[in-house]
Amino acid sequence: MNPTHGSPDSPYVLSPALFKGKRALILGVANERSLAWGIARHLHSAGCELGFTYLGDALERRVRPLAESVNSTLLLPCDVSNDSQLDSLFQAVQEKWGKLDILIHSVAFANRDDLEGRFVDTSRDGFRLALDISAYSLVACSKRAEPLMSQEGGSIITLSYYGAEKVVENYNVMGVAKAALEASVRYLANDLGPKKIRVNAISAGPVKTLAAAGIRNFRDKLAAAADKTPLRENIDAEDVGSLGAFLCSTAGKHITGTTLYVDSGAHIIAG
Repeated sequence: MNPTHGSPDSPYVLSPALFKGKRALILGVANERSLAWGIARHLHSAGCELGFTYLGDALERRVRPLAESVNSTLLLPCDVSNDSQLDSLFQAVQEKWGKLDILIHSVAFANRDDLEGRFVDTSRDGFRLALDISAYSLVACSKRAEPLMSQEGGSIITLSYYGAEKVVENYNVMGVAKAALEASVRYLANDLGPKKIRVNAISAGPVKTLAAAGIRNFRDKLAAAADKTPLRENIDAEDVGSLGAFLCSTAGKHITGTTLYVDSGAHIIAG
């Protein structure tokens, strides 16, 4: 299998039968620019049945048309900090599908005030909130996905960023949360591996998404980022989607507990 682009707008298309009979739950789509939507498009183009979540009425209005465009019949509200809502979500998945093959976790949040100034000034509540939503939610979702994947195995993918490893200006507590997220990937991979459930993270280069809009001076950082990469270009959501589809496929069946980079090589450059 060649991990090429699979969206309708891409010149390279995955086999339409690659994920036939597979079901994927996508958490964290906010709009058509979302990295999770990039993965969803690739999975859909290869025959995967998709389900989506949203948080609040405003996001539902954005996500519902996207879900309908890929013929999804599973669209449910979910606040990942609420255990009751998580229970209801995965119960609905079980009732609708009976199993789950793929879980895409693209959920992160920190208070805007905690993404500015000094990290040392992060409030206790702000730290707790960022770690809960951005990192613990992967653990909580994986626990509930496990029984739905245990018969045939499955793939769990989360989204990270280089700020988990190095200090990135105005990323602050989110960098700490992403570091915890990547560590969680390793521990989850070890726990779930005997059931052939693979857990990986994609560390993506900067992309203009709704979440990125919360980072001060992000537009300036994005404009300058390309010149700092070996390939001299930025990535987009389609690049993330391509890698995500590869990891979910049989071609990635022995890849787990890993953070893979799709950032035009930015992570190898010092400074």
